[in-house]
Amino acid sequence: MPKSTVVHPDEIRRPDRLDFRPIPVNRPAPDPGVVAGEIGADAVVRLLRDMHLIRHFENALDGVKRFGRFGDVEYWYKGPAHLAIGQEAAAVGQALSLSPSDHVFGSHRSHGEFIAKGLAAMEKMDDASLDSMMRGHADGRLTTLLEHNLGSVDTRTRGVQFLLYGLLAEIFGRSNGFNRGMGGSMHAFFPPFGIYPNNAIVGASAPIAAGAALYKRVQQEPGLVVANIGDAAAGCGPVWEAMNFSAMGQLHSLWPEDVAGGLPVVFFFMNNFYGMGGQTIGETMAFDRLARIGAGVNSDGLHSETIDGNNPLAVHRSMERATAIIREGRGPVLIDCQTYRQSGHSPSDASSYRSREELELWKSVDPISEYGRLLVDHGLIDGDDEQRLSGWARDRVVEALRLAHDPALTPPLRMEEFEGVVWADTSIDLALAPPGRVIAPLEESPRVQQIADRARSGLEGGEVLPPSRAVQFRDALFEAIAHHAVHDDRLIIYGEENRDWGGAFGVYRGLTEILPYHRLFNAPISEATIVSSAVGYALEGGRALVELMYADFMGRAGDEIFNQLAKWRSMSGGTVELPVVLRISVGNTYGAQHSQEWTALASHIPGLKVVFPATPYDAKGLMASALSGNDPVVFFESQALYGQTEIYQENGVPEHYYRVPIGVPKIVRIGRDVTILSVGGTLYRAMNAAEILAGDHGIEAEVIDARSLVPFEYELLVKSVEKTGRLLCTSDAVERGSILATLAANVQMEAFESLLAPVVIAGTPNTIVPPAEMVGQFFPSPERMVDVILRQLFGRS
Repeated sequence: MPKSTVVHPDEIRRPDRLDFRPIPVNRPAPDPGVVAGEIGADAVVRLLRDMHLIRHFENALDGVKRFGRFGDVEYWYKGPAHLAIGQEAAAVGQALSLSPSDHVFGSHRSHGEFIAKGLAAMEKMDDASLDSMMRGHADGRLTTLLEHNLGSVDTRTRGVQFLLYGLLAEIFGRSNGFNRGMGGSMHAFFPPFGIYPNNAIVGASAPIAAGAALYKRVQQEPGLVVANIGDAAAGCGPVWEAMNFSAMGQLHSLWPEDVAGGLPVVFFFMNNFYGMGGQTIGETMAFDRLARIGAGVNSDGLHSETIDGNNPLAVHRSMERATAIIREGRGPVLIDCQTYRQSGHSPSDASSYRSREELELWKSVDPISEYGRLLVDHGLIDGDDEQRLSGWARDRVVEALRLAHDPALTPPLRMEEFEGVVWADTSIDLALAPPGRVIAPLEESPRVQQIADRARSGLEGGEVLPPSRAVQFRDALFEAIAHHAVHDDRLIIYGEENRDWGGAFGVYRGLTEILPYHRLFNAPISEATIVSSAVGYALEGGRALVELMYADFMGRAGDEIFNQLAKWRSMSGGTVELPVVLRISVGNTYGAQHSQEWTALASHIPGLKVVFPATPYDAKGLMASALSGNDPVVFFESQALYGQTEIYQENGVPEHYYRVPIGVPKIVRIGRDVTILSVGGTLYRAMNAAEILAGDHGIEAEVIDARSLVPFEYELLVKSVEKTGRLLCTSDAVERGSILATLAANVQMEAFESLLAPVVIAGTPNTIVPPAEMVGQFFPSPERMVDVILRQLFGRS
């Protein structure tokens, strides 16, 4: 069922002109009295209290970082402290109308947004719900500590204490932190309040927030998502990718009506006019107003506007407008919130890149002072009220600081605690999953009917069947993926050319006929956002299968794979799951930029599971395990094997659903004289080498298919080496720094006394991949494996 959008030459070639919608700049802020009439005077005044809380919190962090004290509390904080002093109005104005079901993602400088969102969420909760949430978190450990040390207070005050203490404990790397101290200052989050991860990588929250918004759109969940990023992030490619992804044309024109519409995400730029030290307007960026960039995305200009971030009511009005647009399905929205950080990039920053006069100009319009005067002028508070609010806020910060730094009350994190949170190591029961939404039954897929006419085994009467007559590697992957797709509505599938094309290598062919657009779609060629949006989708509770067409394209999504997909389970203290399967194919005839085997990169990063099946049987079973697990899996596939039939598994590929455990290698050929460990597509060449060794040299090789790289259970391999005394490790990766080196080193340690010769490796030369005509000389051949074994393991010339 291909899409019906026609690219008509008459329309494309017709003379026309593109007009751009005007972008409002600094609309007048509403009168405080008017807003008080809408949401209550207490709420308007509370904004000032919350700004004081954020300012005192940041001052406290600055004090313990630079001077080893704040007030009467002495403590030297050693970690990072990226402060946002001067940006308080932007934070509280943004959060005012947000509910717990509205989710915010932050930057490395988002303590203010964290606190503001937590305080706003509390206001939307009744006392019973707030108390229940606090007592339910961490088995009530934080609440109990606060009760024992801070006495009896009302539920709302306890909520403020809970928020400040949990955040400070997290910043200080303490086990009572919201993320058990494993996230720290730049990565803190707390989902019960709708506070999702802050992010140390500039702009990285944009594509993750887009993925979270994708979940809300696809699963029809309430609320919107806010991506808090700085103005310098406008120079980051993934930010542009995320804005485009959130506004894709198909969201309106091709998706089912009940899930159609732009993604419900606000790209909220905290525009303080500087990156670390570079000034954006006039130096590092081309725009004169950041909001101008919205015009480069869609005809709505992302509904962009520039606002005065010094006035929380102006920010609040802007968020009200954004919320209305998103509720109508017309998102995303871009807000250029002009604010100013009076502090340096970090406490060590002397602000040498800006003048003292500029700093003083902005301090003279300090948002707290301005807003306080505004409330006094409108008779909502008097001078004594402002002092009382500031004093109350400072007291809350000091008491939280006193508890959070005390190791007797708030134990430091222990290194061994990290080891238990790298993976969830759990899996779902598909029988309990919500049935997948389909447009036709699976059995009506032409691919299913085609496979039904094929033999399940690639062998018949001892002869190898042609690929057209037996189930292929790509068919086996299809069966596992299709089974999960129709049994679990949480699963969505997307990547480059996935829908009508069926994927570049035909794995998804036949899914187009059964899955609606929102469950199987073509993503933009935006590798960073493909991966990061899957992270955001999973953080919200979804399950994603995404694809990068070639392993070489991992370089376009390096941060997203290695810093985002891999780390959030650990940085959450083990509280979140990331069920994302990232399919990556490995080529061998496309030259230096399309044929690299990069398993070493994925295997090196803690937090990723890595598999590389070589047979159709294992491809189906490992894909089923990857899709049912709750951890991120990088799933490598050799392009040379997509047409391979099953010739090693007795009875071929079972028609029924089954799982192959991740991490367990498999003996494919039994031998006594030498062990060959194969990773990925070299299995068939290794088997050919074993036949040559047996027929020409009387050497019986035991061939083991690694199947998985991380985790990897060594027991079977070590027992084989103890029997044979010799080991060759082979793959299509460059030998230097490959995963083979790690496997070889570990076996050498575990089975050293049994080895009759050092472990050897047969990979590819340490050069770029040559053109297709030379691949036979580049990738390890059976003859080369035999030569290495004879010369280096048996000492034969």
